[in-house]
Amino acid sequence: MKRITIDPVTRLEGHGKIEIFLDDNGKVSNAYFQIPELRGFEKFCEGRPVEELPAITAKICGVCPGCHHMASGKAVDEVFGLDPPPTAKKLRELFYMAHFIHSHSAHFYALAAPDFVVGPMAEAAKRNIVGVIEKVGKEIGTEVIKQRRLAQEIQALLGGHQTFVVMNIPGGVRKGINEKEREDIEIKAKGFIEFAKFSLQIFEDFVLKNKEYVDLIINGPYTLRLHSMGLVDSNNRVNFYDGKVRVVDTSGNEICKYSPPEYLEHIAEHVESWSYLKFPYLKKIGWKGFIDGQNSGIYHATPLSRLNASDGMATPLAQKEYERMYSTLGGKPVHATLAMHWARLIELLYSAERLYELITDPDITGKMLKAEPGPIRGEGVGIVEAQRGTLTHHYWTDEKAIVKKANIIVGTTNNNAAICMSVRKAAEGLIKTDVEVNEGILNMIEMAFRAYDPCFSCATHSLPGHMPFILEIRDAGGNLIKMVKRDK
Repeated sequence: MKRITIDPVTRLEGHGKIEIFLDDNGKVSNAYFQIPELRGFEKFCEGRPVEELPAITAKICGVCPGCHHMASGKAVDEVFGLDPPPTAKKLRELFYMAHFIHSHSAHFYALAAPDFVVGPMAEAAKRNIVGVIEKVGKEIGTEVIKQRRLAQEIQALLGGHQTFVVMNIPGGVRKGINEKEREDIEIKAKGFIEFAKFSLQIFEDFVLKNKEYVDLIINGPYTLRLHSMGLVDSNNRVNFYDGKVRVVDTSGNEICKYSPPEYLEHIAEHVESWSYLKFPYLKKIGWKGFIDGQNSGIYHATPLSRLNASDGMATPLAQKEYERMYSTLGGKPVHATLAMHWARLIELLYSAERLYELITDPDITGKMLKAEPGPIRGEGVGIVEAQRGTLTHHYWTDEKAIVKKANIIVGTTNNNAAICMSVRKAAEGLIKTDVEVNEGILNMIEMAFRAYDPCFSCATHSLPGHMPFILEIRDAGGNLIKMVKRDK
């Protein structure tokens, strides 16, 4: 049996590796997406005053600190039995929409676009953000950087810092905004909407107008029939900050819909010896292994799954794009993994529109920023939609609100089984006995996980396209047949 190792994989947040095993005929017999790093933040939380956790858990990840801060803040509210006043809730969501704009822009232009704008088989040295800028123009690259900076400025204003966020306190937020700050954010919000529309046009020009790419999305080795999870409002419209978690099956029928405290009634976590990352599944169906289809217990929680699980978007421009995507791809639900990139841009537009709605809401400059203290309940669950999927924080405390136990299910954990299956399917479809396994093929296998925008927490990061790896192909006796290197 031959073995192909890609370590580390590239253009993701964190560290991971891919192990591909070939039989004696050169066909893929199995593939594993492995996470070699241990997280451990749940243990870090034990023994801490629960009100410290929003600031502590924000440091789980430098890419999505706002997600952990918001889920943690909501869990802390529940521990103390507090319902933040309307202004506080809207300020939190305002921060969160800026966080989505910043993150979704980064993923599309820096991590995903090189595969489509530059090309999946392009020279590795060009397949990065620099190559994207060369293709689309320096002015566009400058605009991307500008819009991400403006989104970061909003986060810093509201959160105290764009990365080390200290915005949330039990039952509210630390500070509000004045009218001058509101006017400045309103101007930025209008720019975000235009930027999101422009990004969708980029996708139209470079992907949808390219028949080869469309065929790759629809007919390539990147399709999985899995159940879809996403947070929805009372009208089953997409919502990132608040609502209930809805799961629909492979045909779009509702399997369950639950509020945050009910998540353990519906979700369980499976463990495999070859990965530090767990594998969540639907309790109603059970763990049946790494299989897709209606009878599988595996779901995914991604931008595409959020759209699949909803009845639409809550803002008008995003709703039109939502309808266009499903019309183009043959209706709901869509199971084309690479369509996650399109869904992510629709969410970018929704975030910009929602940010504008919030900053023009009269409540946003209100003075009531926190609720009065209540009795300690001793348990709280907070759920938000992180950019990478549904994020759950669950805390148990003693009578003094000291944390006894914490459970955190991050977006990428929800997608772990789906990522592994996507990688295997891509490997099976791309590695053939008569095909040379070159760097282009390896990159197309990596595209299978890259669509999920996975974030593996607590890991160091390198600039896209500049992470080294050594790939060794060995025969059944362990003898080296071929070595492929990617330089630093």
